[in-house]
Amino acid sequence: MGNSVQNVSFASNGSTAHGYLALPEGGRGPGVVVIQEWWGLTSHIVDVANRLAAEGFVALAPDLFGGTTTHDADEAGKLMRDLPVDQAARDLGGAVDYLLANDAVTSSTVGAVGFCMGGGFVLVLAAQQGDKIGAAVPFYGVLSEDYPSFENLSAPLLGHFGEQDQMQSPDQVRQLAASIEKQTGQRPDFRFYPGAGHAFFNDENLLGTHDPEQATKAWDATLRFLREQLGTSQRG
Repeated sequence: MGNSVQNVSFASNGSTAHGYLALPEGGRGPGVVVIQEWWGLTSHIVDVANRLAAEGFVALAPDLFGGTTTHDADEAGKLMRDLPVDQAARDLGGAVDYLLANDAVTSSTVGAVGFCMGGGFVLVLAAQQGDKIGAAVPFYGVLSEDYPSFENLSAPLLGHFGEQDQMQSPDQVRQLAASIEKQTGQRPDFRFYPGAGHAFFNDENLLGTHDPEQATKAWDATLRFLREQLGTSQRG
């Protein structure tokens, strides 16, 4: 018997948002928000949610583009630019509240895992939501604008970045880590993967940069991190 999935709606930023919810076989587990790349809520992001559910997590992937997906980089870039970062993070805040109020979720905080644009949103969401986020995992995060303040960010951070990333250099990542440490007092665990380019985790990416070996390492580390930070204990 496998995990179950469903399309869900939830209150978000004064409106209604939609997303893809994957439940583990046992029906309950720690909650994790999965944040899409600039391509939209693609089959790859759905697969990530399903993989998390198979590992015992309740995974919710919000649809930030209202059903639009694309395989065209120019259109994806426009979709990202047209989505204000602050608004998107507040929309994602609705997903956090949805999970925390869901009887299937056993954790008192939720995790956030995101890729590319979603990796950037993970950090913004963690800063906005403070102690509601218990673990934040950006994969090669990219935003279309500067990051806002990290002062309210309290979640432990694990980040995955390719050493050959064409969109975010290791030096830029180190500068980001230094900014986070200066504002929060905590040093992020940002890891660099040798020979890996942008979107190295995405086995459907159109850049030809999928790296199965490094993707496996990053995924295994992510699962360990989420289990360490979110646990499986019941809420009181």
